Amino acid sequence: MKIEQIYTGCLSHAAYYVVSNGEAAIFDPLREVQPYLDRAEDDNAVIKYVFETHFHADFVSGHLDLKAKTGAQIVFGPNAKPSYDALIAKDGQEFKLGKCIIKALHTPGHTMESTTYLLIDENGNEHGIITGDTLFIGDVGRPDLAQHVVAELTQDKLARHLYHSLREKIMPLSDALIVYPNHGAGSACGKMMSKETTDTLGNQKKTNYALRSDMTEDEFVKELLNGLAIPPAYFPKNVLLNIQGPDSLDAVLTKAKKALSADEFEEIANSTGALILDTREASVFAKGFIPFSINIGLQGSFATWVGEIVTDINQKILLITDEGKEEEAMIRLSRVGYDNTIGYLKGGFDAWQQSGKKVNTIKRISAEDFGRYYAGSPYVIDVRKKSEFDTQHIVGAVNIPLNTLYHHLAKISFYMPFVIYCAGGYRSMIAASILDGLGYKNFMDVEGGFSELTKTKVPVTEYLCPTTLL
Repeated sequence: MKIEQIYTGCLSHAAYYVVSNGEAAIFDPLREVQPYLDRAEDDNAVIKYVFETHFHADFVSGHLDLKAKTGAQIVFGPNAKPSYDALIAKDGQEFKLGKCIIKALHTPGHTMESTTYLLIDENGNEHGIITGDTLFIGDVGRPDLAQHVVAELTQDKLARHLYHSLREKIMPLSDALIVYPNHGAGSACGKMMSKETTDTLGNQKKTNYALRSDMTEDEFVKELLNGLAIPPAYFPKNVLLNIQGPDSLDAVLTKAKKALSADEFEEIANSTGALILDTREASVFAKGFIPFSINIGLQGSFATWVGEIVTDINQKILLITDEGKEEEAMIRLSRVGYDNTIGYLKGGFDAWQQSGKKVNTIKRISAEDFGRYYAGSPYVIDVRKKSEFDTQHIVGAVNIPLNTLYHHLAKISFYMPFVIYCAGGYRSMIAASILDGLGYKNFMDVEGGFSELTKTKVPVTEYLCPTTLL
């Protein structure tokens, strides 16, 4: 039996490829299935099963495309009710894969259908558990997401289910088992996941707060629910897509791969109300961009930030990318359910500029120059997360996290100058592009963000001080 973790950093997502004696299984696949097909071809193996640990919220699964291309059987755990043909496993049901066995362990809590898969090798030895969002390294799955789809599944109810799933199904297993979770640090599906993406179950029993043996059910619920951030708006929409079945990625890409001249691009943008999404790097975008476009760079957590900023997954999108990055942008949008890309600017931003059409720029300031400018007491907006801000920030800065920016626009002056920054410049340029599109011209962005500001003499505080929004 061979097990391969296929990790996608921008989504903090782990899929798994398991193969034994010419038969393969894929666990929690992403939307684009070619990498899984390639692995099976290299191993001269047939993909027999696609196992889903639950209906995912943070990405759209590729299970239906895999079934269509390979004939593989889709498997969900108990309670799952997909709108398409799938095998709904019973608790304890075993599946033969080559010479190994995959055993379904129903572990409700993150969702009611959440299931952990126990891997038993050719010699009958229990090797590891593919845990989905039930157990992470250093954390467990948040129980508050399902209520956004099914109201009666309150976070308290699911937290109590999770308490029992962990203690009755997972903790009794051997300490030697390898834990293979669906996500690592950076995912919004948990609150304190480790950067490590595998560990032994024994070590998790020692170090994971949620697996303390002396923890009461009420203590578990209180600790689990404390400090949960508001989930991105696209999460429940992705759940519904995974339940109902998304369109094939091939069909989505066929529609999206429409190369447009500058004139065509402008005409379609005006006639359809499409969002112009510029995926270039922040420093390049700042030097020139199409008016009203939003910058979310491909080099960062692109899909996650699209989901945070663009709340309607059905929004029509027109793309501007670096040459050769068009398809990558389309795929990464579709990973999180944004399937309405209707074209891209052929030749990229250079084509727009060469056409003589209007171009906007963003004013930027170096950290060193900000130090001198700061002496004049400008308004300063920190668009990082509240937890980052509370740890350390520029004295006097106002915290408006990027994902709440639209909610605070009325409190940002159109007339008094202000400066914005984030950790390294990625998020602040997203904010800058939004503000520019809304007509704000009285601000500057800090190049390099807070990481560069801390190298200067600008005063920094390490505790939360009272601030007033503009």
